[in-house]
Amino acid sequence: MGRTSLLIVLAVVAGLYLQHAIEYLTTRAQAHHQRAQVQRLARANAQLRAQQKSLNDPATIKRDARALGMVQSGERSYAVVGLPKH
Repeated sequence: MGRTSLLIVLAVVAGLYLQHAIEYLTTRAQAHHQRAQVQRLARANAQLRAQQKSLNDPATIKRDARALGMVQSGERSYAVVGLPKH
């Protein structure tokens, strides 16, 4: 009777330790995935900040405007038509 109850208590204690070990490993894996996601988001944030800085640069604004066919005030725009196609 004493051995049986001791084995039951031992099994319950081992089960509790096993449950906590599984929770620990699960939490550790989640933390690893979240750290990786934070690193990816930090890199994306740095790229977006660099892009924002570039887009606020007057030279970039002028280049992009010219690519869209815009001209500065006082300039004349010309349209060349009839060019042969390659």
